[in-house]
Amino acid sequence: MGLFRSDYMLHVPGDCNEEVKVEVGVSLEEKENAGLRLKQVEFNTIACAGGCHAKKVVDMHRYLTRTGVYDDDGSLSSAANGEESREKSPITLSSLPTNENIKGLADSLATAHDIYYGPVRSDLATKTGVLFVVQPDNFNVADELPIEYALWDRESPVPTYRVEWGDDVLERTCLGRNRELLFYPHLQGEGSRPVEISVVYLRAGLEVHEYDAVGIECRVRLEQSRAIKCPSVLGHVLTFKKVQQALMGPGVLERFLDSKEKVLAIRDTFVGMFSMDGDSEEGRYARGLAMDPESAWRYILKPSLEGGGHNIYGEDIPGFLLGMSSESEWGRYVLMERIRSPVVGNVLMSRMGVEESDVVSELGVFGLCIWKKGEILRNKTVGWSLKTKFADVDEMSVVKGFGCFDTPLL
Repeated sequence: MGLFRSDYMLHVPGDCNEEVKVEVGVSLEEKENAGLRLKQVEFNTIACAGGCHAKKVVDMHRYLTRTGVYDDDGSLSSAANGEESREKSPITLSSLPTNENIKGLADSLATAHDIYYGPVRSDLATKTGVLFVVQPDNFNVADELPIEYALWDRESPVPTYRVEWGDDVLERTCLGRNRELLFYPHLQGEGSRPVEISVVYLRAGLEVHEYDAVGIECRVRLEQSRAIKCPSVLGHVLTFKKVQQALMGPGVLERFLDSKEKVLAIRDTFVGMFSMDGDSEEGRYARGLAMDPESAWRYILKPSLEGGGHNIYGEDIPGFLLGMSSESEWGRYVLMERIRSPVVGNVLMSRMGVEESDVVSELGVFGLCIWKKGEILRNKTVGWSLKTKFADVDEMSVVKGFGCFDTPLL
């Protein structure tokens, strides 16, 4: 099972290293006529965050619209008779889309739970439930608990529990005779009955430092169980940039899609991505682009790591590569064409304060996919998010302090 998030930004074609500014309220048709296209930034398959935060921010903007906060944008315009009048704000309730991320994500986990559900397989368990595996000392709990609450709040509640990655998993779970994953809401030995886990929802296990000996044992136990994993280890590796790069190869999409129109539509979202290995012609070409200051500014160097803050941008690429102990290490990266997004003026509020400046935005699309032995059981869009950052900031990661959640003005 996958609860994925595919991220996109608008892209302006061309070689110019200058910002392109667009006006607020420009229609999609006008954007297309200007050559703007949505381009994929990355495809996230594990612990895809932001769904709950995004909904809260959209709800806030719609609430402020209802209360009249945006009725007057504060600017003046001059009429033909010379009199000045206040400009009407373009922000209306109909221009701000609704967001049902929490319901969509909870419904997705409930769907997987129903697919797994049946007679309890364990002699010990009395019921089945969903297990959230979370990071210890988790600071992003507000993006997880609303989904848990929504599962308990359904007409037919889905029992949902939380356990921390690592020792907590090993102490509070075990495998039954039929590989069923048994979870003890209270520590074993206290007379409690276990819950048979239908779905393991991973909000941990995405960062390298989590895979010490205990972390590896934790992941192996979860993988060996018959519970539906969101995601499994194979689903997890799909998020690697090497996979994203491989999918862009000639004829690769055609292996998975039988519609030429779908292939063309998906391929239109791709920007150039190149292997950095030293053995292939493509890799040698990419190394040349990365080491040349005249071309490096057009690219981003990306490792297959999650969590934000790992990319190397533009003019910093040559020095970063030269700083490695061996050129063989370059192959761990891919070189991606930099998406050149049009900027708009906006005001961002963060822990650093309130600041008005030029900004760019990133659209995230949440999707559910459930499959069994090659058969697709469910495949649908279940939500979206919008993140906005200052145009002169390279990274886009709200939890790292590189942006804010936002609402599109349609």
